[in-house]
Amino acid sequence: MSRLEYDGRMSLRHAALGLLTLGPASGYDLLQTFNGSLANVWPATQSQLYGELGKLAEAGLVTVTEEGARRRKEYALTDAGLAELKHWLIEVEPTAVRRSDMLLRVFFLGVVEPAQADEFLRKREAGAAEYHDSLRATEEAIAPETADLAVYGRIALEWGLRFTAMQREWAAWAQEELARTLKSQPSG
Repeated sequence: MSRLEYDGRMSLRHAALGLLTLGPASGYDLLQTFNGSLANVWPATQSQLYGELGKLAEAGLVTVTEEGARRRKEYALTDAGLAELKHWLIEVEPTAVRRSDMLLRVFFLGVVEPAQADEFLRKREAGAAEYHDSLRATEEAIAPETADLAVYGRIALEWGLRFTAMQREWAAWAQEELARTLKSQPSG
């Protein structure tokens, strides 16, 4: 069996393979699960997911087990697909995210007016708070079950909650730091 190419990012193909470990599902069912549990980790559009399912079927990693009305297809994981998922989980090192266009912008905020820099930071704080609230809503919607998706999904969700809380806290600190620095500069 040949391994899939890895591009160094979290993979939609592996997310789909992982969801299919729960049992056969249609593209629509998978998309609903994505939107309900994986959106904070890896959002996917309908066209992205359906395209990836087609590629997985061509590669023999999933199989179409049922075809219904309106071209509805139900997919199931093959042994090769499960082996690929396990390989990716254990043997492919996750890529550390080192690039952030948001932080690059922060680095150069000195070229805009202080009020514009402050507004940029306020937007980051509000965005983090909004996303944090949406993750809290997801957390409340997850049934308190012990299935793998609920247990490990909660662990991933907790990372999102802590990360957004940190982003909000950092943005508030940055606004205070900017105000303190501007206050201490001699007016000219």
